[in-house]
Amino acid sequence: MTALAAEPQATRREWIGLAIIALPCMLYSMDLTVLNLAVPQLSADLAPSASQLLWIVDIYGFMIAGSLITMGTLGDRIGRRRLLLIGAVAFGLASVLAAFSTSAEMLIAARAMLGVAGATLAPSTLSLIRNMFLDPRQRTVAISVWITSFSVGGALGPLVGGILLQYFWWGSVFLVAVPVMVLLLVLGPVLLPEYRDPEAGRLDLLSAALSLAAVLAVIFGLKQAAENGFGSLPAVSILAGLVLGLVFLRRQRKLADPLIDLALFRSPAFSTSLGVNISVFFVFFGSFLFMAQYLQLVIGLPPLQAGLWSLPSTIGFIAVTMSTPAILRRVRPAYVMGASLVAAAIGFGVMTQIGGGNGLAVLVTASIIFSMGLAPVITLATDMIVGAAPPERAGSAAALSETGSEFGGALGIAVLGSVGTAIYRSRMAADLPGGVEPELAETVRDTLGGAVGVAEGMAGHLAGPLIEAARDAFVQGLQTTAAISVVVALVAAVAAVMMLRHIEVGADHGE
Repeated sequence: MTALAAEPQATRREWIGLAIIALPCMLYSMDLTVLNLAVPQLSADLAPSASQLLWIVDIYGFMIAGSLITMGTLGDRIGRRRLLLIGAVAFGLASVLAAFSTSAEMLIAARAMLGVAGATLAPSTLSLIRNMFLDPRQRTVAISVWITSFSVGGALGPLVGGILLQYFWWGSVFLVAVPVMVLLLVLGPVLLPEYRDPEAGRLDLLSAALSLAAVLAVIFGLKQAAENGFGSLPAVSILAGLVLGLVFLRRQRKLADPLIDLALFRSPAFSTSLGVNISVFFVFFGSFLFMAQYLQLVIGLPPLQAGLWSLPSTIGFIAVTMSTPAILRRVRPAYVMGASLVAAAIGFGVMTQIGGGNGLAVLVTASIIFSMGLAPVITLATDMIVGAAPPERAGSAAALSETGSEFGGALGIAVLGSVGTAIYRSRMAADLPGGVEPELAETVRDTLGGAVGVAEGMAGHLAGPLIEAARDAFVQGLQTTAAISVVVALVAAVAAVMMLRHIEVGADHGE
């Protein structure tokens, strides 16, 4: 395969349009993190039950994951820019509704609306990039900017939320979206091109319902497994989701205008990149789950300091993401992905050495290494997934890319979280210090947070051994999950090199 020299180059208008596209992407990820800081204030104001509070936090991500496939395909049919602008209006209105919610039920409904609206943003913006930047090298730069916007939004969420909550009420964290969406509505029609599949058929509503139900059931089951272990509820939920997924796929084979073009999976670039992307988010999300707990419950840092110590890895991720296009000028994509995944594996290997008095330094070093290693892989995998699809199917491909990321992250949290929890409980069952009252022992054996809470109410000579045993058990679980991440990263590296090595420097990754 040779590079395509005749592809038209993007103009200043496309690059300015990319800056406009980046704004809603920042908000998309900010809304995933900004609410966490507002939970104490909204709890005092709205008095939600424990179950309602969980739904307030989780429903946004659930609805995004469940709606991505439908929204991506809808953009192919009605136009990517039109879908983006419709989503911007809905996101702005839902943000106002959330900000001025007067009950827990109202806030849950508003967050669900935000999730559906948010699901229009990622596939429509990514598919617009596919049409705006036809030159493969320019498209890689654009996707690097697109991915960076999500990282910046995730990093800014807690900071912006903290500032707003210091001076305003909890609803103010939602109103940040309104001026950004207004700007998008003003500049979008001017700077962004419209593109749709001219031969697209009608949207199959039954397929849309099946995809929503299947994704929601699996994601819900994985989250329940991560929180409570693999019991009957998560098992039934995951199984139901898989069955619905099979029904969905069988229906797609029979439709003249399917929601998902299954022919995309025949492309090695598409299917391999999608698998690698899922693997990356598996280890990424699973690792950060343990990092947050380690910083606060093992080292004992307050939330703000813990958040600040996570910034170096975010900065490293952004820096390498933006450097990826320059690296690709000389090295084949497959080899960049393979080497980057090996680097990530080294970072996870460093994490297995956490222990003793050097835990903070080792953790921060490990997180920087694996974040910098995974950054080029996410950029390239996303680029190949979208580039593998014909322009008229870019929305569907973008939706599959984002859905794969959601699945990978949820699977990582569930599987690695369950492994870590099982090791913790096993160790605490064997090493539980004496002096713990029987009615508190189950809480101590359940989670590290529970053990810390029990220890705070005990005498010093009893609390010390309990805290030490609980922290040692948690660290052993962290080390084991880091070792699993090493294996996953190395397997993904081999798959990337073996399946994608035919793609040359400067070539369209989708070919």
